[in-house]
Amino acid sequence: MTDPIRHRARLVLRRLKRRYPEIGTALDYQNPWELLVSTIISAQTTDENVNAVAPALFARYPGPAALAGAKLEDVEQIIYSTGFFRQKSKSIVSMSADLMERYGGEVPDDLDDLVTLRGVGRKTASVVLAEAWGKPAIAVDTHVKRLSRRLELTEHADPTKIEMDLRALYDRRQWSGISMRFIQFGRDVCEARRPRCYECPLNDICPYPDKTPPPE
Repeated sequence: MTDPIRHRARLVLRRLKRRYPEIGTALDYQNPWELLVSTIISAQTTDENVNAVAPALFARYPGPAALAGAKLEDVEQIIYSTGFFRQKSKSIVSMSADLMERYGGEVPDDLDDLVTLRGVGRKTASVVLAEAWGKPAIAVDTHVKRLSRRLELTEHADPTKIEMDLRALYDRRQWSGISMRFIQFGRDVCEARRPRCYECPLNDICPYPDKTPPPE
């Protein structure tokens, strides 16, 4: 990475820290397993939708042992409103079964171990590492990808390559605070279709060529 990119990366995070001094996932959870389940369910839906169904899900299946033995149709009914409910149900039941078989029901605090669980990719694993365990990890979702590319912190489209670029740009001690700030800023300002560039605190350092003009 060149010095100008590193400089821009530092400014971006500094300003986002100023905007969001304290930030974490909006998903409600009581333990690492609940966060792991909720993060899997959160694909292609809002955190609010996940939080709406999570209490019923965890009341019926209070741990990985219970969910590992669940009937898929019963789980599907509970999380139906989050969309893609069949695949998500299969993923969280399979993940819980793997967790019981390999780790005695305890969520590992290691990325390589987490991604061996069915239904768990690098993004989900990184969310759990950063949020539940406080470990250095960068989760790349659609918001992180969009901001990273618009700010020219990466030229890649592949999430894993973007993650590696961000890791190279930022000190390891800062990794766990990056994703949620990027995500929230993507929701608040740097939207996909019509970013509010005219009120963006990163406007002066953002090289994105298609900046949105102020509304008339």
